[in-house]
Amino acid sequence: MIHAHTKSPAQTKDIGAALAKIAKPGDLLILIGDLGAGKTTFAQGFAAGLGITKQVSSPTFTLASEYQGRLLLHHLDVFRLEHLSEVLDLDLFELLDGDNVTLIEWGNMIRQTLPTDYLEIAFTFTNSLETSPDERTIILQPTGNRWQNRANTLSETLQPWITR
Repeated sequence: MIHAHTKSPAQTKDIGAALAKIAKPGDLLILIGDLGAGKTTFAQGFAAGLGITKQVSSPTFTLASEYQGRLLLHHLDVFRLEHLSEVLDLDLFELLDGDNVTLIEWGNMIRQTLPTDYLEIAFTFTNSLETSPDERTIILQPTGNRWQNRANTLSETLQPWITR
């Protein structure tokens, strides 16, 4: 488990961009956290890190967006899904099977339907919300062999933001 800390939306984007640099085809990242915690901000940075110049926004109402960069990025938001069966309507398993990378906002809501290899990224507000509303703690949990084998690379990549 890796704990990172950001003081601004720009730094949250920087973490996304840094992780995009080490992204590989088939990677799955699930983003969790309260509304406004930084999931979409991270996704914007991640997309920029893949070389995507198109504006990235939360796919809350469209459920899924696709962007072409160094890798094809599938960006999903499953917040509005009412039943797990709706995951099938998204063709999620086809999206995960290919030379792309997938980010799923609110992915914890469908965790039991996901493959066992993913990077869970949790965004939380710091304790000083009144004095530092832009500060976030970001906790990365590699799950499965694919991500466990890259734990050292993750730590090295995130060194500027790692909290002790």
